[in-house]
Amino acid sequence: MSTAPRPGRRAGRRPRRILRRVFITVSVLALVIGIGGAAAYWKLNGNIGSSALDEKDHVVKDDTPKGATNILFIGSDSRKLKSKGYGNESGQRSDALMLVHFAKDNARVDAVQIPRDTLTTLPACDDTGSGAFRGGYNLMINSALAGGPACSVRAVEALSGVHIDHFVQLDFDGFASMVNALGGVDVCLNEPMVDRDAKLDLPAGKQKLDGKNALALARTRHAVGDGSDIGRLGHQQVVMSSIISRARDAGVLTRPDRLFKFLNALTSSITVDEEISSISALTGLAKRAKAVDDKNIRFITMPNGAAPTDRNRVVKTADADTIFAAIAKDRQVPVEGSEGKTPKTPVKVLNAAGADGLATRARNALIGSDFVVSGVAMAQKNATATRIFVDSTPEALATAKALNKKFGFKAEIVKQTSNVTGVWLIVGSDRVTAGFEPVEPNAVKATTRTASDSLCT
Repeated sequence: MSTAPRPGRRAGRRPRRILRRVFITVSVLALVIGIGGAAAYWKLNGNIGSSALDEKDHVVKDDTPKGATNILFIGSDSRKLKSKGYGNESGQRSDALMLVHFAKDNARVDAVQIPRDTLTTLPACDDTGSGAFRGGYNLMINSALAGGPACSVRAVEALSGVHIDHFVQLDFDGFASMVNALGGVDVCLNEPMVDRDAKLDLPAGKQKLDGKNALALARTRHAVGDGSDIGRLGHQQVVMSSIISRARDAGVLTRPDRLFKFLNALTSSITVDEEISSISALTGLAKRAKAVDDKNIRFITMPNGAAPTDRNRVVKTADADTIFAAIAKDRQVPVEGSEGKTPKTPVKVLNAAGADGLATRARNALIGSDFVVSGVAMAQKNATATRIFVDSTPEALATAKALNKKFGFKAEIVKQTSNVTGVWLIVGSDRVTAGFEPVEPNAVKATTRTASDSLCT
């Protein structure tokens, strides 16, 4: 009997081979997610260190809007590091502080970088295992970590007025290991970066960095600006944006080996409060972050100025208070460029309340909020409710909506195509006592970038 293959036999083996490969792939995934997954889960869960964050550790009342969450991320060199050359290892201090706000419904993530050189009044902290912290006036905020991560929470709450729900403390070795587990991160440098103290020597242009160099870039002070803490925050934003982009890469998320290495590096290097000290809790936070579009993940450097007592240190400014107030109320942070420019259609203000000076008060408030006012006048008829008349242009309608949003008027918008040019604000008697205080603050200037920004921006 002939043993020659029958016509079509080779073709018949192809589906079997494909099925075999599919079976092997599914089996491997089942092993990782199933039996292997259980072992991996317990290993990762056991990696996580925790520390208490009790009600007594807070100095700000928990009035965060339902659904929003505030987390303090602490980058520290407080653990005994394997990596050498990253600075003095004695004592505990935070090398990076970032207040991260998850908006309700996962609409956005705002991450405010707080310069470690910020001088402020630090509250005292009880001994929770790291030693008591006396606190005091005109101290650097990074020194609060000497009393443990809960003490850093107290310090940032006192500075910002924002209640903090959780903390995540990450050491430097963990940062480098996470980057290596991701296969490196991409950055773009406008000029070469050299810092012998940080063991950094990078050329200009696009490049991929391993964990050691990514950490050195995030930490370098001598290779940027005037060598201050402020100068390096921009590079930290670039590195963090790149990590987010890389972590979301399908090639990472769908490869069990790489994903496990990343999670193992992460969980081995963090200390969190007890409420989120499990894989399931951290996964919940990760899912929230994944649900937010990159363009709505914004890094913001806390607005600051030179400290009066020490020009080498900084203090927060009024603009910082504006940003923190928005976070506390779960409102979009009013940073220039985040919402676009104020519409410029001229607004005519008419006093329909019969109260002297009401139109002038409205005009001053509008000008102070960057609206254009074409004039003021008395209305022909008095009215109780404030209304806004607009012509037929989209620009006029946009301006009317911006007025309502800015000042909380809730005014009816009426289209008048024949008699009205631009926008008419008809001020009713309901504003005599309500006034014209903006419900949304004016946009402030701050150094920002989003996770979607080009690395070479």
